[in-house]
Amino acid sequence: MSGATESTRIDELRELLHRANRAYYAAAKPIMSDHEYDRLLAELAELEAAHPEKDDPNSPTRRVGEAATGGFRTVVHAVPMRSIDNTYSEGDVRAWGERITRALGAAPALVADPKIDGVALSLRYERGELVRAVTRGDGERGDDITANVRAIRAVPLVLDDSRVAPPRVLEVRGEAYLPHAEFERINAEREAAGDELFMNPRNACAGTLKQLNPRTVAERGVAFVAHGRGEVAPASYAGSHSEFLGKIADLGLPVGDGWTRCGTIDEAITAINEYEKLRRKSAVPVDGMVVRVDSFAQQEELGSTSRAPRWCIAYKYAAERKTTTLLDVEFQVGKSGRITPRAVMAPVVLAGTTVRHASLFNFGEVRRKDLRIGDTVVVEKAGEIIPQVIEVVAEKRPRDAREIVAPAECPACGGPIEVEPPKLEERGEYESKEETSRLCVNPECPAQIREKLVWFAGRGRMDIDGLGEKTIDQIRESAVPLERFADIFHLRERRDDLLTALEKPDKKDKSKRPELRVDNLLRSIEASKGRGMARVLAAMGIRHVGDATARALARLFPDIESLIATDEAALRPKTLKKDEAAAYGLPEDPKDRPSTMLGRDTAPAVHAYLHSEQARATFEALAAVGVVLDSHEYKTTGAGDAADSLFAGKTVVLTGALESFTRQELTDALDALGAKVSGSVSKKTDLVIAGDSAGSKLDKARELGVEVWDEATLLRNLPDRGGLG
Repeated sequence: MSGATESTRIDELRELLHRANRAYYAAAKPIMSDHEYDRLLAELAELEAAHPEKDDPNSPTRRVGEAATGGFRTVVHAVPMRSIDNTYSEGDVRAWGERITRALGAAPALVADPKIDGVALSLRYERGELVRAVTRGDGERGDDITANVRAIRAVPLVLDDSRVAPPRVLEVRGEAYLPHAEFERINAEREAAGDELFMNPRNACAGTLKQLNPRTVAERGVAFVAHGRGEVAPASYAGSHSEFLGKIADLGLPVGDGWTRCGTIDEAITAINEYEKLRRKSAVPVDGMVVRVDSFAQQEELGSTSRAPRWCIAYKYAAERKTTTLLDVEFQVGKSGRITPRAVMAPVVLAGTTVRHASLFNFGEVRRKDLRIGDTVVVEKAGEIIPQVIEVVAEKRPRDAREIVAPAECPACGGPIEVEPPKLEERGEYESKEETSRLCVNPECPAQIREKLVWFAGRGRMDIDGLGEKTIDQIRESAVPLERFADIFHLRERRDDLLTALEKPDKKDKSKRPELRVDNLLRSIEASKGRGMARVLAAMGIRHVGDATARALARLFPDIESLIATDEAALRPKTLKKDEAAAYGLPEDPKDRPSTMLGRDTAPAVHAYLHSEQARATFEALAAVGVVLDSHEYKTTGAGDAADSLFAGKTVVLTGALESFTRQELTDALDALGAKVSGSVSKKTDLVIAGDSAGSKLDKARELGVEVWDEATLLRNLPDRGGLG
């Protein structure tokens, strides 16, 4: 295909994919399958990569851009986004209708529109292109989340001008939301991972839109529906709400199909009642109906109070609630170690399904609601999906109601736990009144072990080549035991069984015979035994102990035994007094002491794990199979080693490819020289080391005026190449 032909094809694909998005989200009439859409999108991306001169920020391939940095900036709304007065009473809706009729001198035409339970947004288009997306905020100003909203496929980046030209300025007010199916999928994934569940679709959507990674917005399937206007130029674009909805739908903006124009308040109330019968079957979270005056001129005449417009009212549907008995509370341990209380209740039919269980989310919620086993409780489905205990019927509490006691140890393994936020009373017991959740800190807890094994074998930790997720799953599905870290090093004894477990060929390299695959894996396992104490600690996934902290501990202590033998204070050397520091052979000045990245709240949790039976058993098992638990970094520790370094106290960022050493080798060397190696560039960054193909981090450094070194400059300034040889 020639360059000119490819350029034309890029234009064709962009227009076709824009049309496909409008057809799917605005008209609900797909013109192609998801598979075809993905195929064409991939073709477009390939062509765009070959023709950078055809760059277009509004291309369908550009929906997910770079992550936002430093949070979101505040933007003042051109037209305030006022809230709407709510009611649960038909009588209030009729009274509102009577008020506006008196004020206008005649009954106006109305529009009744389903109220989506989501996050209010304002989308601003200029000359047909999306230029800004802002949250409601306080009504006068909100957060600019344009990068995230561009990732919502329902939001057109460019308006469809095939029927009529869009106005010069078009601000559309609408609602971002999570469809029920997406909300259920996300919560199912969070439950499987041991993360706390989202309480309802709105909370989930709000949390998603505040993520600093637009890809999360795309992956979670956030949707959007338009329902109102902000600034429009020219103002004569539409004379009524119903006309406005029709026109923006023609431009490709998604407009809900449940709205209806009503001649009287009685017709509006009929629409409210009829939609209530349908909403339980709706694929979107609807919690009410908004009734508004249709004419924009009449809306202007009615005006607004300081808080809400007088020309509309929101009727909220009451969630179905029932009472049942709380029979028991189970403690579930997720893959992340999070311990979640789960209510076991007498069966009750709620919103069309029989409910027996409900998430209690965390132990702070249990105490706030004063829940006890045997209580009569009020239950509803949050967002019509998640069964939720709302409150206790206190007057029905039986005399033998039992207090729900949060576990003091992990219910799955008996290991130590941490309270989040970690608040310890002086007498050493957990202060749980303000806690959000409890977590098992034993890396070898059976409920967490699969994810921990994957982490343990990963790059930058034990670096066991060939022991990835799929291989671990294959082994664990066979008769070969793989339940502890030490089991990895016993695989050599089960070579024949391992060969059977891994007999399927490697998909990445079909030429690799199973025998060769197994032998390579066993060699890599054997080589990993000598990684040393820092890598072992980082690989275990101990809470609060990442790569930097593991290396810092390895510089403070010569081996695991000395680390276990120490007391809590030594885990945070910056806070030690002079005489205490001397006892550990540390400099008197806290500035000259190494930091373990552990503070007043995190050190107790790490200390508790290191002194637990589970930790002792894990380290003994690793030592028994020949894993080196001595520190490779301890020999570099001294009163002035790092303090005298050119890099001491500097925050350094690495970007691009370097020829002389790997990223991990350089990170270790700089860390040993007293530098803090960070993953992102900010005003606090002292130095950026840029190799070949350095990307956005280098651009950011130049923008902020941060000093940048190339590899040659680095080599000139590394003493003995940082001990890299």
